[in-house]
Amino acid sequence: MSDDAPVLTVSQAAALAGMHPQTLRQYDRLGLVVPRRTIGRGRRYSRRDVENLLEVQRLAQVEGINLAGIKRILDLERHVSALEGQLAQLLAYQAEQYQAERRVFAAGTEGDVVVVQRGRRVRYSDLREGDSRAASGALVLWRPSRGSREG
Repeated sequence: MSDDAPVLTVSQAAALAGMHPQTLRQYDRLGLVVPRRTIGRGRRYSRRDVENLLEVQRLAQVEGINLAGIKRILDLERHVSALEGQLAQLLAYQAEQYQAERRVFAAGTEGDVVVVQRGRRVRYSDLREGDSRAASGALVLWRPSRGSREG
């Protein structure tokens, strides 16, 4: 069963968190730990929600932070998580674009274009007979690095 599966009732989640069920309802109203709802609008908590309840309890009792401060902390943590996810996507996209820019292509006299392994020269002996890329006079195209441009 997933940690995010909303299967616990208010009383079950309260028992696991060591809290009174009314405390969970108050946290829901304040937006601290918001459970999912059933079709009949009943609250259903997941194991992750119980972990969040325990974190709220720790921040309040151990750290001495009031509920408004806890809400702000949790909102900022969610925002940071979302930004980290976006950053990971952007970094993956950037790496993909960088690799795409570094590709080297060989073009044959027939007009076909083939990706060539970077750093490897296209030699006539590498081309197989009968291959449309085997035409002599193949041209290797590349994009010079930024540091080698003149002008």
